[in-house]
Amino acid sequence: MRIDKFLWAVRIYKTRSLAAGKVRDGRVEMDGVKVKAGREVKVGDCISVHRGAWRFSCEVTSLPSSRVGPKLVDDYIINTTPSEEREKEAIAREFMRQQPKRVGRPSKRDRRKLDELND
Repeated sequence: MRIDKFLWAVRIYKTRSLAAGKVRDGRVEMDGVKVKAGREVKVGDCISVHRGAWRFSCEVTSLPSSRVGPKLVDDYIINTTPSEEREKEAIAREFMRQQPKRVGRPSKRDRRKLDELND
């Protein structure tokens, strides 16, 4: 199974084209190496995904035949994300939750803060 299709099937990304774009942008690594969207996933592979300010890591335990429901995701991957990365995720989520809801285009200052957070 292709890595972009796998990431979509186990609900790491909402659409397959979004998954393929993230792989193309170099945000996905398999066993420590950046991969292309056509790379085949096998059982036992370790996948690492950059998600904004933090990194999500998982190990493939099984390959789904198609997209699976949210409750079944744990049958196909094991979350191996280190605790430091989980703390970064919690901080990033809290930061985004505290940001006021703004309507329209972000200001130049807001854009710089978002870019700083995502890098």
